Amino acid sequence: MTFRGEGGGEVKDYIQKRVLDLSSYIAERKATVRQAAKFFGVSKSTVHKDVTERLPRINRGLAREVKRILDNNKAERHLRGGEATRKKYQTKIERIVKKGGYSKKA
Repeated sequence: MTFRGEGGGEVKDYIQKRVLDLSSYIAERKATVRQAAKFFGVSKSTVHKDVTERLPRINRGLAREVKRILDNNKAERHLRGGEATRKKYQTKIERIVKKGGYSKKA
C-alpha cells in the first residue's frame, strides 16, 4: 500500500511504517529528534522530514502531539546544552583531582 506524497508521488509502505514508528517513539518517550534518529539509525533530517511533512498526511492527531513535544524540546534545548557542558567540565575536574592535580601544597 502507498499513499500520495508531496508533488503527487507515492510513498512506499516502509516509509509510512518508519514515519509511524518514529512518531510513536517520540510521543511515548518525549524523545528528541536526535534520540529518535540514533535509535532508528537514520539521520536527524530524515526524522524531521518524516514527522513534520509526512506524518500530518498520515495521522493528524499524532502529528499534533509530536509537534507539541518537539516544540517543548526546542524551548528547553538551551537548558540541556548548559547541563551537558556543566557535566563535561565537572568530569574533567574530577579526573584531574583523581590524578592528584590541582593539589594545594602548604
